[in-house]
Amino acid sequence: MDDMTYLGIDIGSLSCDAVLVDDSGNVLATTVVPTGARNQEAIERATREVLAQAKVAREAVRAVISTGYGRNRVEDRMASVTEITCHARGIYALNQDVQLLIDIGGQDSKTIRLDKDGQVVDFAMNDKCAAGTGRFLEAMARALQVDIEVLGRLDHDAQKDLTLSSMCTVFAESEVVSLIAEGIEVKEIARGLNRAIASRIYA
Repeated sequence: MDDMTYLGIDIGSLSCDAVLVDDSGNVLATTVVPTGARNQEAIERATREVLAQAKVAREAVRAVISTGYGRNRVEDRMASVTEITCHARGIYALNQDVQLLIDIGGQDSKTIRLDKDGQVVDFAMNDKCAAGTGRFLEAMARALQVDIEVLGRLDHDAQKDLTLSSMCTVFAESEVVSLIAEGIEVKEIARGLNRAIASRIYA
């Protein structure tokens, strides 16, 4: 492939995501790898994987743009951009009618308000507590012994209005284990978790 390409790397607390696009913005390859304790290794692995998928040489990458909490760890970046700006640009490119978006990340959650031109007007972030974040969801999925990808769909026919007494990750996980021991169905617990997360984000 002779055309120049562009590499985007989003290094978060849980995963390192990479995407390779061409001059027209067409997606050539994507990958998601665990960040782990050595984020530099995750960056290198994600880069290798997208280049291999697209059969593109490293020399054909015109620019590297980084985002995420570890964006400054990408050594050969041309520029780094905050997650908030990336979210705004990405959602505006997909749907120009969206004016409010919610990001539940690995270590924080954000709500971002956009104007009609896709510019960030305001945002709020919860980065003081893991409640309602990706790590919280991981812990709850582990307690329920389900994949995190299906957690949001488990409650589609649940009926009970189960209320969790705490959104603290440690206490909530213990409460979920107790509810399972009491014979409460997984779908009912999932409904309670999903409603609790939605309420926390809304508040």
